[in-house]
Amino acid sequence: MRTSERFMAVGAAVAVTLAPATVATAAPATTAPARLSHGDPYAGCTAGATPTSVLYPGAEVEPSVATNRLRPSQVVAAWQQDRWSDGGSHGLAGAYSTDGGRSFHQVTWPVSRCASGGLDYERASDPWVSIGPEGTVYGSALSFDANNPRNAVAAVTSYDGGRTWRNTTEVIKDTTLEGSNDKNSVTADPVRPGSAYQVWDRLAFSPDGARFIDGPTYLSVTRDFGRTWSAPRVIVKMAPHQQTIGNVIVADPRTGTLYDFYTSIQYSDDTGNTVEFSRFEMVRSTDAGRTWSLPVVIAPDTSVLDTDPNTGAPLRTGAGLPFPAVDPHTGELYVAYEGSDFTSGTYNQIQLVHSTDGGYTWSRPIRANRDTGTPAFTPSIAVTDNGDVGVTYYDVRTLKPGNKTTLPTSTWLTVSPRSGSRFGHERQIAPVFDLLRAPNARGYFLGDYQGLTALDDTFRSVFVTANDNGSDNRTDVRYGRFDSFDRPDERADSPQSPAVTAFTASTGNTAVRPLRPQR
Repeated sequence: MRTSERFMAVGAAVAVTLAPATVATAAPATTAPARLSHGDPYAGCTAGATPTSVLYPGAEVEPSVATNRLRPSQVVAAWQQDRWSDGGSHGLAGAYSTDGGRSFHQVTWPVSRCASGGLDYERASDPWVSIGPEGTVYGSALSFDANNPRNAVAAVTSYDGGRTWRNTTEVIKDTTLEGSNDKNSVTADPVRPGSAYQVWDRLAFSPDGARFIDGPTYLSVTRDFGRTWSAPRVIVKMAPHQQTIGNVIVADPRTGTLYDFYTSIQYSDDTGNTVEFSRFEMVRSTDAGRTWSLPVVIAPDTSVLDTDPNTGAPLRTGAGLPFPAVDPHTGELYVAYEGSDFTSGTYNQIQLVHSTDGGYTWSRPIRANRDTGTPAFTPSIAVTDNGDVGVTYYDVRTLKPGNKTTLPTSTWLTVSPRSGSRFGHERQIAPVFDLLRAPNARGYFLGDYQGLTALDDTFRSVFVTANDNGSDNRTDVRYGRFDSFDRPDERADSPQSPAVTAFTASTGNTAVRPLRPQR
């Protein structure tokens, strides 16, 4: 999710039935999560090459995951397959499980030229999945070309738990430099069967693509189980030289209220080179997306660019993006994000804010990660039925001073009881890996986001780790299922997490990329 070019799109919507490949995996375990990505379904594809692009064949990045609350055995995941250095991948792939994650079957999505029967685009990016209360699985993707400005937000739907994907629809498409769509997501309505919501930002430029105009949030809705989607419309307007990015809707399963979270970035002029402010905001809808409130400011974005502490090499992470969740029983809202308030602006930690009044007011940020001496990055967040708040993230706490040849990286799950203010217990959920083995896509890259969802009192995590075996297969997607706490007493004795007393910054940050799509 994030690119360096401005793209656009056309293509035919096609219904595709895929022949899934069965993948045998071990039952999910805290110590050894199952590997979801096996082989390379696009190994023979040559689409999307340019003279300056570097392809990382077999490399998977940026996964999304969803579960069916009424059918806990159903798990669906998706990710980018064969990452390019300068934006997107050969295509999107995924996996589905019908036994609660004990085994998975691998499939492809028909959203790029590399996929059989896919849309006629050279590359794809930004996979997102969500499951409705009746079991319909909704998918969202970016489809685009590397050799011309065509780009689109594409919707796909599965009626058999992720086994096959059909009703491929370009909900918006652009064919010139004047429009570029980015950072899409899809959310199924938990109380209105057959309804789902796609949101994204669309950057508008002058005809030659040189001058930035604005980048509002767009919405497209289905009310017929993903068979058709409404004409896209703006739901968050922007001032001149201002954009949203990272739009994600969460829905309160008690009331059906929708909350769209995003980052708002104001640039000083139409070059997009200087940021005046960057902050996290939210709008709400109480009528199934027909009308939306004015924006509420949640917190300033104080993230800085993540780098290798020993070499300064850039890391491409989730810095500058909000990661929201909602408590299914109380409606309490949470946002996790990277911020530097606890380090005086030197490096990022995992910060979290919450709201108990529907997003009208927000708490001061607390620090969710435990180790304070090294950067922590790319949080994901979910809330269990009993209110436990889980956050997964990466950090580099095992990196030794002077080590400039590897970047040992750890993957963590930390959990707080309801209110999200007591993150005292954390678990390492995967072996340490070398992040320098990951694809270099304007920084070593695992994805702008990872997948995390909650069901009952467990968390289901889908995340990327790098392979250290020296093969061309640089990364793989892994799946794990984890209880909220290892022992009952851990919930009761979770210590209070430190809170911010004063923000270290109130305007822009150095993590915000210069104005361009971030695929």
